Amino acid sequence: MPGYRSSSGHVDSYLICTTPRTGSTLLCGLLASTTVAGQPESYFREPDEQLWADRWDLARSSDGGFERSDFIRAALAAGRTDNGVFAARIMWGTLDHLFDRLRCVYSAPAEGDLDLLNLPFGHTRFVHLRRDDVLAQAVSWHRAEQTNVWHETDHEEAKQPEREPRFDFDEIRDLVQTIEEHNSAWRAWFAAVGIQPHEARYEDLDADPVGVTRGVLDFLGLKLPRGRQIRPRNRRLADELNARWIDRYGAELAATPGRPSSAETR
Repeated sequence: MPGYRSSSGHVDSYLICTTPRTGSTLLCGLLASTTVAGQPESYFREPDEQLWADRWDLARSSDGGFERSDFIRAALAAGRTDNGVFAARIMWGTLDHLFDRLRCVYSAPAEGDLDLLNLPFGHTRFVHLRRDDVLAQAVSWHRAEQTNVWHETDHEEAKQPEREPRFDFDEIRDLVQTIEEHNSAWRAWFAAVGIQPHEARYEDLDADPVGVTRGVLDFLGLKLPRGRQIRPRNRRLADELNARWIDRYGAELAATPGRPSSAETR
């Protein structure tokens, strides 16, 4: 891929490694809008595999199954831009599932996780997207789980929630704990396999989406085409209800002696 070089050589692929409600859908759209940084989506999330297989019109067996190798090839085709760069979004809970699928498809020996990823993806780099305010992230996740409204674009009407969201202290506390555990797991995995990812923060993405996107392009050694504009396609969903729930959570935590915080329950 002439013209698309990083400091460690060409980049064939990159993975956005993250947890829910970090602005990853916004970042995926911004990167896709560059036309040189792949088409990042959650191609390997297990609950969505059948939907992707239907969209790609994969051949089905009599029991409705499909060949894993066909799925990988279709995902690679869908996630690439014309310059050959592939991108995907991976939540921590998806990583082991992806490894299982790759081991089923590739018989070539792989010495470790990075070797296994490089078999289908080529030279792969990593973007770690996280959110400093874990409580705000947990509140956003808690609300989205109830309403099934995860994101909206600027070109569609506001989605109606499937049900009205209700505050639940224990559910939010559990999500805070899950996020912290998954953040720690990502850091441990990067260290174990010797990866130095590009770090991106939700708070920076929210304040300067174009600047954060340019930072990812620089990390990948990719140049924005002349005249191309980086454009967000998703709008912010957090509102006063999120803020009230954050305040309420803090007040209930402080008002209940002996009530364990997420850190105390780990």
